[in-house]
This record gives sequence, structure tokens and C-alpha cells, in this order.
Amino acid sequence: MEIIKEEAESYLGETIYLFSLINNNGIKVKISNYGGIITGIWTPDKFGKSENIVLGFPDISDYYKKDYLKNCPYFGAIIGRYCNRIAKGQFEINGKVFNLTKNEFVNHVHGGTCGFDKKVWGIESFQETNAVGVILKYFSRDGEEGYPGNLNITVIYSLNNENELKIQYKANTDQPTHCNFTNHSYFNLTAGRKSNVLEHELTIYANKYLEVNSEFIPKGTVSSVEGTPMDFRNPLSIGDGLKKKSDQLKISRGYNHCWVLIPNGGKLTRAAELFDPLSGRKVKISTTEPGIQCYIASYLDGTHVGKNNIHFTKYYGVSLETQHFPNTPNQSNFPSTLLNPGEEFSSESIFEFQWG
Repeated sequence: MEIIKEEAESYLGETIYLFSLINNNGIKVKISNYGGIITGIWTPDKFGKSENIVLGFPDISDYYKKDYLKNCPYFGAIIGRYCNRIAKGQFEINGKVFNLTKNEFVNHVHGGTCGFDKKVWGIESFQETNAVGVILKYFSRDGEEGYPGNLNITVIYSLNNENELKIQYKANTDQPTHCNFTNHSYFNLTAGRKSNVLEHELTIYANKYLEVNSEFIPKGTVSSVEGTPMDFRNPLSIGDGLKKKSDQLKISRGYNHCWVLIPNGGKLTRAAELFDPLSGRKVKISTTEPGIQCYIASYLDGTHVGKNNIHFTKYYGVSLETQHFPNTPNQSNFPSTLLNPGEEFSSESIFEFQWG
């Protein structure tokens, strides 16, 4: 196993690094301390050809250009303090209302205007017998984007010889606050041979999902997937799912929903599998989180250009984000995201890569 460190450039007076995690089976994961972004994941296909299977840019500076930030799709980034949406950009803790940055109409999304995806993190690498990885740390000050409390967060990326990319999140606070973290990588397992992921076969190990309103905010009800386009309990191509017309798909122009995973007492549980028949590549996802958000890049319009002059267009990738539910701070029936002083937030997600 190997880990390679590169000094990319300077941004706002801070040094940006890229670390490549390489295992013995031909997998390489490249990570930056800017936004904790996974800029690339290279895996073999069934013919042994190694290619990048996530959306991203050739240069780290592309991630903080104005054109990218104007309509930011959060390629590969760590999202926080709260991933997904909080209705009306506010929540109440112990009788006090906190107003967050409203960066999607009247709502708050993905941590605000300058969330964790746009921060320069502290970073250090480590190498063990069967794993290489990086440890990223960030201190989010009280009041940042409207959130209460000083929050210390650590994110650990590690790659092992079982072809598992493990992401661990840990956080503590000095005041009660809400937090919810995820990684926002978009997969295209064809590595760009196909211009969309509609032929990818998706499995989601969930009997229920959260219906959303026109602003992608959960209505508060937990609905059965039975008889709906949300039923991925057995492998189904994303395109075939979209053919099952429904009001929910009309609202979101495709999949942009959170599925409710089968509880496993806070332990790792199967969440999803994504398979591409063309390349033979598969990603298996497990997590300690209660939900997984599936978003099929409905709003990509070709504006963003990746390596080899590839324009990222509608449905070019699929993001499978392990997380707590959207708008949990305002939904008492959802699993809580409240973190109190003296407690530690801890979660883990594993992405296992297969091919052949």
C-alpha cells in the first residue's frame, strides 16, 4: 500500500494538498484538504482497465472558481454542518430560535454559503499494515452560518486491501447544536463512456422513504416504497425507475429523496449497491446512519467541464449520500441530530469497490 502527498497550490494564504491513497489491487483515491474533496477514485473494470469513476476536475483550483461556486454541485466534498436541507433556515433549541444562512430560496442547504465543502482543513496522513488514510480536522466557530456552538470535527478517510474506502466522522461541541455530515461524491461507473447513469442498476435496502414538497423538504411522513418508483429493494436500472411516473418524480425532476434504512442499533448496515453492466464495476455501501439520499444530478446542465473536456450534463452521475434525514431539527419524529456538550457525534460509512 502507498500514500503520495502533493502540494497543489495556495488558497487564501493556506496550502492546499492532494493525497493519493493506493492499495495493492489497483484502487487509487485522491483527496484534497480543500473541502475534504475526493477529486478522483480509480478502480479497474472487468477488463482490468483502471479509470476514474467519480465526477471531478483536473485542477483543485477549479473547485473554487466563481463559475463553479455560482451553481455549486458539491462534487466529492464533505458537507456540513448540516447536509441536505433545513426548512426556512431555522430551528429552535431549548426555546431559542437560531437563524441560519438561507442559500436555497428561503431554506438552508448543505451548511450554507460557505459550508465545510469550501473550508481548508488541517490534514495529516497515516499508514497501517492494511490501510492508508488521511485525518482531516476543522474548527467551526460559534455562529458560523448561524449555527450555535464551537464545533470540533474530524473526518478520517482510509483505504484498505479489501477495496473498502471507509469514511468516519467525529465531532464535539461546547453548546447544543445540530449536525449532519456526508460525502457528496457523484458516481459514473462507466468512467464517462456513457453520458448518463440511467443504465446503472441500483439497489437500496429500504422499505420506506421520505416524501418531499416542491422545495425538497420532507413532508414529515415516512412512506412505503411498495408500488412506487422508490422501490429499489431489488436491482433496478435508474432509467427504468424514472419510467414509473409519479408526482414525487415530477416535483424533483428525478430522484432527490432520502430512503429510510432498516435500523441496526447504530451498527453498520447495508444501505445500497450500484452496478454498471458495461464495465462490471460495483459499489456496495454500508453505514451507521439512518438514511441515504439518492440524487441523480438532475440539475447538471453541461456548465461544468471535467477532465478530457467532458461536460457534466443531466443524469451524468449519481450521488448516494449516507446521512440523517433532511430537516430533522424541525421534525420531532425523525432520529435526532442534536449534539450536546459532553457527547461525541460518531458515524461511519464504507464504500466497497468490486469489478469483474
